[in-house]
Amino acid sequence: MLLKGKVALITGGSRGIGKGIAEKFASQGADIAFTFASSIEKARAFEIELSKKYGVKTIGYQSDAANFDASHELIEKVLVDFGTIDILVNNAGITRDTLLLRMSEAQWDEVINTNLKSAFNLTKACLKTFLKNKAGSIINMTSVVGVTGNAGQANYAASKAGMIGLTKSVAKELGSRNVRCNAVAPGFIETEMTAALNQDVVKGWVDTIPLKRGGTPEDVANACLFLASDMSAYITGQTLSVCGGMMM
Repeated sequence: MLLKGKVALITGGSRGIGKGIAEKFASQGADIAFTFASSIEKARAFEIELSKKYGVKTIGYQSDAANFDASHELIEKVLVDFGTIDILVNNAGITRDTLLLRMSEAQWDEVINTNLKSAFNLTKACLKTFLKNKAGSIINMTSVVGVTGNAGQANYAASKAGMIGLTKSVAKELGSRNVRCNAVAPGFIETEMTAALNQDVVKGWVDTIPLKRGGTPEDVANACLFLASDMSAYITGQTLSVCGGMMM
């Protein structure tokens, strides 16, 4: 029970990687606050599932992490409901893939705001709590694409590269107050989104991975658990790749 007595806030926590992180943290004793964008029924079902299975307090909040004011209102609600926040996972993210030649301003702005500005919004909104507690772990979800770049994903790669720079800067600013900030960079992770892809294309990607398989949300969640727990108490400002060796 590595997170017993802790409160974790996970953005984009009702599906995919975010859902996997919420499940892993709950299994280790953390009370869970998570955000979701649109599917209220799905979020409420997930609340009940986590609460019954692990006996932890779980509340989902419909909130737009890309909106500065909404993010601060969210934190106020979480603090009323849970009393504190110990762990922040900035996981909210979208893709709007197309070549730069065809990319619209709206496609650029939407990805940057959802993926990168959201991390600024939530981190800033949590600062008073972390500084008051003189403790906290912030985990930013980046991507191997944020390190390597990728054709057709200039907006996504830029947002994820920005997450790495944000992580390092926050770690330097807050380290003296015992607030840590690290990033996790997933590679090809099999989720509901990738299940819809052409399987021949997926196989071509998997064949290039040294471990010869796609990752799972649990693979990413295990890395996040380490960074959220006291096992990583002397680790900050780092980017941990969970990619099966793609970035060697």
